[in-house]
Amino acid sequence: MANQSLIGEFWEFLRVRKRYWLLPIVVVLSLFGMLIIFTESSTVAPFIYALF
Repeated sequence: MANQSLIGEFWEFLRVRKRYWLLPIVVVLSLFGMLIIFTESSTVAPFIYALF
């Protein structure tokens, strides 16, 4: 439930302050974070590192 309120508060901040340009930045950073966490102990890691 804490995550829901955090996401709700963030969305409210974006909506009230008209800062919609922050949303893609947060989404991309979240995806990169999940990619790093996923590939730390994975067999996919060598293929991901080859891309960068």
